[in-house]
Amino acid sequence: MVKVLTVGVYDYFHLGHLNLFEHAREYGDYLVVAVQEGDYIKKFKPEARVLYSTEQRCKLVGALRVVDEVVLYTSIDESIKEIDFDVFAIGEDQTHEGFQRAVAWCEEHGKKVVRMKRTPGISSSQVKSQLEDLQ
Repeated sequence: MVKVLTVGVYDYFHLGHLNLFEHAREYGDYLVVAVQEGDYIKKFKPEARVLYSTEQRCKLVGALRVVDEVVLYTSIDESIKEIDFDVFAIGEDQTHEGFQRAVAWCEEHGKKVVRMKRTPGISSSQVKSQLEDLQ
């Protein structure tokens, strides 16, 4: 069995997230989605406006048929070492230093890394902006 891992916050869940999961699943038989813990988000981005709690985001993601398992993560470059997977499917925008260290760890440990394309015309930032415009 080939296990695929993808990670994110998944707040303001939208079609781009679903597309990511569906495309990531094409690289294996089992999809693990790691959801970032809310306390960790607030620790490093105190200005972040997170709509759903960690538990709510896990429940939303876990309810999808394409997702086989939901796990929590804090810092991707550390948490990745604790998750059982074969393929690391990351978004093309996930390039910060933590992701660079995670990719390097994958390469050192024989894990395949695939970069997933974004769904054109949608992002969490865009959704947040549209919601703010409605107020």
